[in-house]
Amino acid sequence: MENQIRHIHPTKDIIGIKSENLQGKTICMCLTGSVAILNAPSIARELMRHGAEVITVMSEEAIKLIQPTLIEWATGNPVITEITGKIEHIATAGERENTKGIADMILICPATGNSIGKISHGISDNPVTAISMVALGSKTPMAIVPAMHDSMFRNPIVQENIQKLKNLGVQVLGPRLEENKAKIAAVDEVVNFVINFFSPNKDLIKKKFLITAGPSIEWVDDVRFLSNPSTGKMGIALSEEILSRGGEVTLLKGKSIIKDPLGAKVVHVESTQNFVDAMLKELDLKKYDYLISTAALADFTPEKRQDKKISSNQQFLDLHLISTPKLISLAREKSPNLYIIAFKAESNLSDSEIIEKAYDRLTTSKANLIVANHAGSSISGKGFGSDTNEVFIIDSQKATTKLELASKRSISKKIIDFLVLNA
Repeated sequence: MENQIRHIHPTKDIIGIKSENLQGKTICMCLTGSVAILNAPSIARELMRHGAEVITVMSEEAIKLIQPTLIEWATGNPVITEITGKIEHIATAGERENTKGIADMILICPATGNSIGKISHGISDNPVTAISMVALGSKTPMAIVPAMHDSMFRNPIVQENIQKLKNLGVQVLGPRLEENKAKIAAVDEVVNFVINFFSPNKDLIKKKFLITAGPSIEWVDDVRFLSNPSTGKMGIALSEEILSRGGEVTLLKGKSIIKDPLGAKVVHVESTQNFVDAMLKELDLKKYDYLISTAALADFTPEKRQDKKISSNQQFLDLHLISTPKLISLAREKSPNLYIIAFKAESNLSDSEIIEKAYDRLTTSKANLIVANHAGSSISGKGFGSDTNEVFIIDSQKATTKLELASKRSISKKIIDFLVLNA
């Protein structure tokens, strides 16, 4: 098995392209007979993009729904579809003298009610249940991601079986209850669940973070507004990193198609004034340790929103814009001891000019740190809409640390590492 994994398959070119959060980890992904198995290739490949090696095991019912050939393509590794003389269940998850199986986690995704019942009662009649039996005996970490009809999921016996597995130390990522079905958790939820499990640091336990993310929207009339291309990806990546390390996150999120981070309290807002009002309200509700403001807030807003749609028959349109409140300055006035990290994007400037402007903003806003970057696009791999970024961290003494181009999750990890060491 280990020799097979070391074989270089073209599919494996994607390993680690997003982050190294799962570098060196081997995830054994077990597939059972749920139609949610259609998500398996996407989940496996996202795990790989974060550094994991993925091997897969399929039950006979799973093979009826999707071909092992597709799964082998997705992972670059042969699929275990039966237990043979190679004793795959022991090689994968067993504990023997001076050695252990190759899997760092057994991830049963999707997990049917039938599979959950068999595993919780010690029944081993297919490759998935066999490997699960061995994993429970060797204490190899195991997680299940249920997917079934809602009525089946709510069955007291199924719930009892899930609780029994929890009591044995099995991690459970609950389903999304939609359309009378207990649908499998979304791809990014599964991936973050695995990343969080393997997070080596829990150094933010009891620390409370208030984060802003996404664009502001400043309405001109009932159908038009002024905004920017921010997607909120940076703030959401920071939220996920903090949550994985035990921190508590409240996210003030502008309009975005990016899903809310699992485990965070999310407050949806629109205008810059909405952001400010929500921020001040949160600072009244509880004592936060940190404010990280990644949101791209408008500096100006129309003085008055029009009551109805402005006619499109005009050749010219004059808008009177007024300045918006400065969120970070107001946060500092409200909470003098709050540790504040500001973000600032600039366009068409040299690195030294960006650092200079960012430092000026840091001093005028009285933030503790500022993170600056080029306001590029997803095409440039930096800034708005991109999955990657390149930034400068600047402190109150103007000491500057450059973080080279990397995924926003990787950048987030390094920012939080910096914060832990220097705050």
